[in-house]
Amino acid sequence: MGHLDHAAFGWLTPVLSYVMACIGAALGLRCTVRALGATGRSRRNWLLTAASAIGTGIWTMHFVAMLGFSVSGTEMRYNVPLTILSLLVAMVVVGAGVFAVGYGRDRGRALVLGGLTTGLGVASMHYLGMAALRLHGQVHYDPALVALSVVIAVVAATAALWAALNIKSPVAVAIASLVMGGAVSSMHYTGMIAVSVRVSPSGEALPGATAMQFIFPLAVGLGSYLFLTSAFVALSPTAGEREASASAQRPVESVAR
Repeated sequence: MGHLDHAAFGWLTPVLSYVMACIGAALGLRCTVRALGATGRSRRNWLLTAASAIGTGIWTMHFVAMLGFSVSGTEMRYNVPLTILSLLVAMVVVGAGVFAVGYGRDRGRALVLGGLTTGLGVASMHYLGMAALRLHGQVHYDPALVALSVVIAVVAATAALWAALNIKSPVAVAIASLVMGGAVSSMHYTGMIAVSVRVSPSGEALPGATAMQFIFPLAVGLGSYLFLTSAFVALSPTAGEREASASAQRPVESVAR
């Protein structure tokens, strides 16, 4: 069995990956809150931004964490098409979950459907990302831990979407995103603890790209996208929110009319 190291660079990759997950979650939840206060094309655009933010945050978190993953006795490479597919799956499936919440008539049902979909999106992205791993040997999974990681992902996603629907204050969104970031990270490391590798040493060249050739530049690019989008969303006008809070304070008058 190969010795697995989940933090080859010490605390750097776990902490950095957690930060990325939190930024993605915060941006996604913020955009979902904005979407619920908007209509038409504006709502759709906010939901698309939310899906891309959460998807990107989760993907970047996973692969930044993977930069710290090493197996003794073998090099590692990543299959490029599968890695990109995992990013697209994260965005599309999380998108489906976010849209279920954004357009759901029945809040409760939308939340369950959205949480389940988004959670499964997180999990499928993780295991697709793992399937892209190329090394000398066989990778095995502990089914119970894999199942636990999927449950964590679904519960985390549902809790985060519930927060987006029910709490509007920036502090609450910040706390929700820290919780979601923590849950996504714990899902990742639970999934990683489920892994065991039977190394069969070989001098053959592995197919695929090294983490530094491919994963690192892509993570930097997506990280930059998250930061820039966060800045844009933070600075975009919130006149609608001010109107919403004003109208929320006088619902009786509008009903009376």
